[in-house]
Amino acid sequence: MENVRLQKYIADCGICSRRKAEELISQGKIKVNGKVVQELGSKVNPEKDIVMYNDRKITLEENKVYILLNKPIGYVTTVKEQFGRDKVTDLIKVVKERLIPAGRLDMYTSGALILSNDGEFINKLTHPKNEIEKTYNVTIAGVVNNEDCEKLKNGVRINLSNNDEYLTKPAKVKILKIDEEKHLSRIQITIHEGKNREIRKMCEAIGKKVLALHRSKIGNIDVKDLKIGSWRYLTKEEIKILLK
Repeated sequence: MENVRLQKYIADCGICSRRKAEELISQGKIKVNGKVVQELGSKVNPEKDIVMYNDRKITLEENKVYILLNKPIGYVTTVKEQFGRDKVTDLIKVVKERLIPAGRLDMYTSGALILSNDGEFINKLTHPKNEIEKTYNVTIAGVVNNEDCEKLKNGVRINLSNNDEYLTKPAKVKILKIDEEKHLSRIQITIHEGKNREIRKMCEAIGKKVLALHRSKIGNIDVKDLKIGSWRYLTKEEIKILLK
């Protein structure tokens, strides 16, 4: 077997995504043949080298699994949880493989979440250059008008987690329902970015508060036939579509 980049090997072992693996390497948390390696360009031979994370040897996952979950509210998408909160992986206990969520949904957002032990697949799904669309159904306090929608479509300025200002990319926006009596609106927003709490911040930028947020689709794959908290394996055709 030919040498491969260390971060790719870590991802292929199902430990985390490739970008997260780069962080682990930079932080000195990975050992190769007993020595800490922090060079991102480092390569390993999977047949000869011993790679360790948290002083445990990691090995390639032979059986690749690809799962679609309809995430409930109240679950976090972190693989390790230090505050004792419920994790999305707790909902898929019958699967023995180590699963990595493809991106994140915050604790108070429900809907479509893909998990896999295929690090390369996760990397392709989450890399911004691939521009995979995510569609959200948003319940908002107040009445949304066409001017609000145009602002969201063209891009609004939001603050990122590091307090940098960011102009969101153009989005697809559709009004689903206006309830003037209850002073509520339901809209659908489709984006291909994954900034932290982006949909909520976009709505704040037009002076509206999000009351409920549900991701209905990733690409063309939706969760309309999955009950909240349920999951299923992706079909081979769905995996091919996502990778395109």
